[in-house]
Amino acid sequence: MTQNSTSPPSSKWTGMLPVDDTALAVTDTGGPGIPVVYLNGQFATQGYWRRVIAELGPDYRHITYDERARGKSKRSAEYSFEAAVRDVDAVLAARGVDRALVVGWSYGAFVGAHWASRNPDRALGAVLVDGAQPYDWLDEAMEQRIRKLFRRMSWFLPLLRPTGLAPRMTAAQQADSNIELGKLARERELGPVLDHITVPARYVVASGTSFGSRGDEQERIRAGLDAVCARNPNIQISAKVASNHGAILSKDSPAIAEAVREVAALDREGALKTRPAD
Repeated sequence: MTQNSTSPPSSKWTGMLPVDDTALAVTDTGGPGIPVVYLNGQFATQGYWRRVIAELGPDYRHITYDERARGKSKRSAEYSFEAAVRDVDAVLAARGVDRALVVGWSYGAFVGAHWASRNPDRALGAVLVDGAQPYDWLDEAMEQRIRKLFRRMSWFLPLLRPTGLAPRMTAAQQADSNIELGKLARERELGPVLDHITVPARYVVASGTSFGSRGDEQERIRAGLDAVCARNPNIQISAKVASNHGAILSKDSPAIAEAVREVAALDREGALKTRPAD
């Protein structure tokens, strides 16, 4: 397996990467394999990917990082979705990677879908794990519900920060981030992004509920993927697994790893087809 980058293979590196007014904690396993960059859940850390990385093994170059104010990364004045997308470019540039396969879970799936849609010449493909599903779930009542939920959590969130289970963001900032995501998930916003993906993209979809959802709300959101796949032949559902949204990375890492292998194989096939004949 060869590295899809014009840069030479990198050695393993772990450190802090200065970006804008912050610094991101980055880990790069290095090596000559296909670069895979992992995009975390909204308030998660890079450690969540360890089982997926173990499943894939050393044939791939694994690049993980903590988003702004998450994990070991520093605070910032900006926690917008656009900043999250820009940070993908910053990490890849710093590690000398021109083209990469993006794997995103939850919030990270939205980031990955946007990055792949905007960068067709740089994206080798995308694996979207129980996220980036178009659905108009945010209305005024839901927005107030989100703000109320985070206000209620505000007293104990600081207690969780030393453990890495909560970001170094205020409750209001976390609520704003969640509400912004709800706006980005609307069909009129996310639908065109997915329709413009021209590289292989595979969904791995969970079952059941997620934090903050009610009843069959989450399953109705996932059902919207049927129309996405019908409109864009580059996008398919690789697997629907038994675990829920929060447990999918740990309990169904083999399914996620298989989706990565599938996308990587499709990229290699495409490269062979476009290679000039000797």
